[in-house]
Amino acid sequence: MAALLEVKEVLLAEPRGFCAGVDRAIEIVERAITKFGAPIYVRHEIVHNTYVVNDLKQKGAVFIEDLAEVPPGATLVFSAHGVSKAVQDEAQARGFAVFDATCPLVTKVHVEVAKLAKEGYEFIMIGHKGHPEVEGTMGQLNHGIHLVEDLADVARLQLGQTDKLAVVTQTTLSVDDTAEIARAIRQRFPKVREPKQQDICYATQNRQDAVKLLSPQVDVVIVVGSPTSSNSNRLRELAEKLGTSAYMVDNAQELKPEWFNGKTRVGLTAGASAPELLVDQVIARLRELGATAVRKMPGVEEHLKFPLPKGLKLTP
Repeated sequence: MAALLEVKEVLLAEPRGFCAGVDRAIEIVERAITKFGAPIYVRHEIVHNTYVVNDLKQKGAVFIEDLAEVPPGATLVFSAHGVSKAVQDEAQARGFAVFDATCPLVTKVHVEVAKLAKEGYEFIMIGHKGHPEVEGTMGQLNHGIHLVEDLADVARLQLGQTDKLAVVTQTTLSVDDTAEIARAIRQRFPKVREPKQQDICYATQNRQDAVKLLSPQVDVVIVVGSPTSSNSNRLRELAEKLGTSAYMVDNAQELKPEWFNGKTRVGLTAGASAPELLVDQVIARLRELGATAVRKMPGVEEHLKFPLPKGLKLTP
């Protein structure tokens, strides 16, 4: 037990936790429940966090994957990850009252894809196969969008034409890995059009920058986030690439004391869908393991707030 008491200090990454898109998505579901009453149906997990999803279930949200599970006349919320045109059309055809909680930064990518497709562009999308955001973005078109996950995929690409070719990315990727893949795409297709502004969202960038600052100063990094959270997984991977032991936990109960044997300084961050409550609980557990000080690192302050959809204003 004495070895556990070697933990002396916890360094908190800044920024960490909820981003503006996650805040907005959760508020949309909560307001819909308050205004229209339970149940409110949500297609896919509103954000990729176990605690958030379970909390909203208790409040009256029902999470579904297939719109056939939603009864006629029900209120439906699209998750923060966005949906394909086919899902949008089906929801409209079934007559649901729909509130779209797609992160506006994901919507920006959808709008860009639709605009350039009208101009005759094909697309290369950098992202993870099967992720709902990737399915939503690729589902904006019936054809002409090709997914790459790594450098090998870039080398294998066989495109119908390369004169009008554009790159888009999933918003929650590793900034460094994506830049490497984008360079490979440029080398193969010199005429490729890249986004005016990087598709990877500000919150993903800021949290990765914070881990780059944090990792060299600690013995081990703990990332609070659910296994399904892309941006949380990227934080853990980044810390490991920087040479620091790193673990991801859904909650404080998942912390293992042996991770801290011989460690005096612990770095702590949280993915963009992880609430600060979970960070506080991890800090409390680290105090039980011997930590006597908690210090915030310097970092970017985030003040962005996205507007809610019309129709969710609550009457006083």
